[in-house]
Amino acid sequence: MLRYCSDFFRFQRRPTRVVMVGNVAIGGDNPVRIQSMLTSDTRDTAACIQEALGLVAAGCEIVRITAQTRVYAAHLQHIKAGLLAANCAVPLVADIHFKPDAAMEAARWVEKVRINPGNFVDKKKFAVREYSDAQYAEELERIQEAFVPLVRLCQEMGRAMRIGTNHGSLSDRIMNRYGDTPSGMVESALEFAEIARSLDYHNFVFSMKASNPKVMIEAYRLLVARLEARGSDWNYPIHLGVTEAGDGEDGRIKSAIGIGSLLSDGIGDTIRVSLTEDAVYEIPVAQALVRSLAAETARPPLPPQGDPIGYDPFNYARRASQRQEVQALGLGGGETVRVFTSQAQFQAVAHKLKQLGEYQPEIVTETSGLRTLNPLDHDAVAAVNDAPEPQLVTLPDGWPHPVIASYRLLAARLDARHAIVLKDTCFPSQDETRPFLDALLPAAAHLGSLLCDGIGDAVLIQGEAAPAASLRLAYNILQAAGSRIFKTDYVACPSCGRTLFNLQSTTARIREATGHLKGVRIAVMGCIVNGPGEMADADFGYVGGAPGKINLYVGKTAVEFNIPEAEAVQRLTDLIRAHGRWLPVPES
Repeated sequence: MLRYCSDFFRFQRRPTRVVMVGNVAIGGDNPVRIQSMLTSDTRDTAACIQEALGLVAAGCEIVRITAQTRVYAAHLQHIKAGLLAANCAVPLVADIHFKPDAAMEAARWVEKVRINPGNFVDKKKFAVREYSDAQYAEELERIQEAFVPLVRLCQEMGRAMRIGTNHGSLSDRIMNRYGDTPSGMVESALEFAEIARSLDYHNFVFSMKASNPKVMIEAYRLLVARLEARGSDWNYPIHLGVTEAGDGEDGRIKSAIGIGSLLSDGIGDTIRVSLTEDAVYEIPVAQALVRSLAAETARPPLPPQGDPIGYDPFNYARRASQRQEVQALGLGGGETVRVFTSQAQFQAVAHKLKQLGEYQPEIVTETSGLRTLNPLDHDAVAAVNDAPEPQLVTLPDGWPHPVIASYRLLAARLDARHAIVLKDTCFPSQDETRPFLDALLPAAAHLGSLLCDGIGDAVLIQGEAAPAASLRLAYNILQAAGSRIFKTDYVACPSCGRTLFNLQSTTARIREATGHLKGVRIAVMGCIVNGPGEMADADFGYVGGAPGKINLYVGKTAVEFNIPEAEAVQRLTDLIRAHGRWLPVPES
């Protein structure tokens, strides 16, 4: 049976070998390392040096730079030399897509090369064809021919490597055998790892990035389980990231769900929070996320438990509670995940419910019939399970143990018919001056992890004291976890040297034009590297096709090409109208 962590109810960091990236050690007993990526054009040496120095000053430990072609990769020599001249020895990582020759050039100058198995050799044309075993083997031989020289060069020069699969850029070969799935993502990476190991090269890490936190979490878990099944010497470190997370609160929440969930299970040795903002703003978010995990794992662990977890961690299915009627709303049994609030917080916002828009309080905790339950008290659990009617259950305030593990245990011991209300913390905050990020990150990590495992029929935010902010946070976590879609959903990639337009201003314009389209998912991609694939879950896509030119997509199909950037947002809204998804802007 596949298993991705040693104990679902007690934190233990996954043991890995140490991989050296220049002077930075990844894995083993080393701290979780913080990474980011330059947005400057790789050919602009001065700009890249300045931006890298700013990232390092903010706390970035490893800096990634795109290298689209061999010409771009050659500029890494000058960037590296300039940083060393400035007494900055931060390791650099070349980000490679499509161009093995660029990887070969980059490995001469930087400490690490990131390759994407989906496009290092294979091409992605969304072609539908069947591969015979012989044809499949022939493709693998082509990969070996292109990849072996890079592995040998990295060995010779002491370089590290990241074998980084992206959900949005699986090759046609993988897609047609495994589909657009976590299994395909893992298999794509393992093919390259097998080649590296055959040459006795082990200085590499894995990543499994996706824009959908559920897909990302399942892919990483499956990867680790597959590595564990292969033996103890497959203990390679893991880099975590939610790609195309977006900006603002939504980007931070989505990143915290994906990264925080895995860190909470002991998976992850380096992280990058990918925001559609200046890269320097990614660093404090990543640092705060790691601190939040450290604080949570420092709580007293649950006593050793022998219970099965009661859900499949590799395939999402919502826990099968029975429907109840609570304050005239359906809860459980397939009903939408509800938002609870305290009586005091409800009274604080009752006079301005219209101004809250979609962020409405739904159920008041004190009069809901919600009962607290200690999952370690077998008699109390048995009493609830013996009740003739389904109950509404949560952990008690003051509960000292880690939140995720405790709700897992509650769900394991409670009959599935009983609905569970998830709290982000069992220690309600009364401090309205507390930095919002300090409430947002643990709430998203705790609630999002459980929701992505199908646990939870309602949520209650207690770590944010401000009533309106706590409601907004609850709804935005539900949206990011895919549990409740109540507004326009955006998939927006972070800027990098490949980006063909200003992602921040463009995303803002698209939000202004489309933000009222409840339930429509729009992807905003700076280039075509991951664009069409990461838009597999999106309804419409806005993708940089060439400098100053935009391609528009419906799903993952390009339908309009080379639109002048000045016209592209209007053409996007026209496309949405043409497909019957447009709604009039509501009156304020």
